[in-house]
Amino acid sequence: MDTAHRPQPARSFADVGHAEALERARALVPLLREHAAAQEQATRMIAPIEQALHASGLFRYQQPRVFGGMELDLTAIVELVEILGRGDASTAWTFANLASHHRQLALWDIRAQQEVWGANPDALIASGIAYVQGRGTRVDGGLRLSGEWGFSSGVDVSQWNMLYCVVREGDTPVDWCACLVPAADYEIVDDWQTLGMCGTGSRTVRAQDIFVPEHRVVSMQVARAGHRFPGLDHHPNPLYRVPTPAMGGHSIAAAMLGNAQAMIDLTVESVKARSTRYTGAKMRDMPMVQWRVSMAAAKVDAMRGFLRNDCTEAFAEVARSGGLSIEQKLRYKRNCAAAMQIAVEAVDLLHEMAGAGGIYDRNVLQRLFRDAHAAAGHIAFSVDAQLPPWALVALGGEFRSPTM
Repeated sequence: MDTAHRPQPARSFADVGHAEALERARALVPLLREHAAAQEQATRMIAPIEQALHASGLFRYQQPRVFGGMELDLTAIVELVEILGRGDASTAWTFANLASHHRQLALWDIRAQQEVWGANPDALIASGIAYVQGRGTRVDGGLRLSGEWGFSSGVDVSQWNMLYCVVREGDTPVDWCACLVPAADYEIVDDWQTLGMCGTGSRTVRAQDIFVPEHRVVSMQVARAGHRFPGLDHHPNPLYRVPTPAMGGHSIAAAMLGNAQAMIDLTVESVKARSTRYTGAKMRDMPMVQWRVSMAAAKVDAMRGFLRNDCTEAFAEVARSGGLSIEQKLRYKRNCAAAMQIAVEAVDLLHEMAGAGGIYDRNVLQRLFRDAHAAAGHIAFSVDAQLPPWALVALGGEFRSPTM
């Protein structure tokens, strides 16, 4: 970025490295556990958690350094989020979404980046990523946008939103775009009453015929010949060229790996001190208990390495060649869905072992169980949706998507 565009951030975390960021995340785990129940009750990220994440700078771990962010490497999307997930899955999930949008904003016109980060480099940005839930129409100087987008995680604490749409001329789709919209331009619908992941506040947002200026609109139709993201002229780090459709699920999957690790940790603590209610036998001496704990831990350890390896491989390939093939993109989406399924298996292995005591609200394990199954409903984790496309391509077929 040239010096004329260099912002003066109010608070900089540009000198925070990878190891220090992980330590800051570990330090927050007790606080997240302490407030997890209150956050679930509030159905949104609550002030003590939001303030602690801002103070740590972790929200800005993917933000470009020129704006005062950490600009950590891609493996942080798994490692950092997984640690926070050990404290509270809802916090980690919301964090994963909001922090990822700092990386996304680097794709926008530099004027949009300055509009957000120049005024407030700590600004939080939510999203509504289902293109078909929004309709855009081209007008002089930008788009007219209307729609209703579900699952906008962290929207209550956000000052902006990235709302996706299909741009149409009449009934004909002509582009697939993301629009950067200030909170004043959309309505938040209080509809987040759910089985689990309650603290994410993933509410619906609604906008009606709002104007979005051209510099706050970016085309996501990467399959179109000659497509380019204007922001990449200012941010050369390959981090910002890693395609979100391929890797976006890894960060939220990491939140659920952290949730599964918390299930392991709490189960181990419980079993060490526990005897059965009916026979008085020590649970730790039972081979089946040992097997379940060991198998659950092996599943989570394996998936942690699995997702981290994807990040390392994808970053290296983008740095080398400038992008990923369709096969690679679909393989990473496949891996993400498979990892989540295996993480849920680990949670279920241990919750079954909790017995009747595991159904009480006072038992933290039941929240971890509910959160795992609620999160598994995300489209990124659907093995039915995410596994067949890779196999189709691997078997010689063709997969087409305007945004892949």
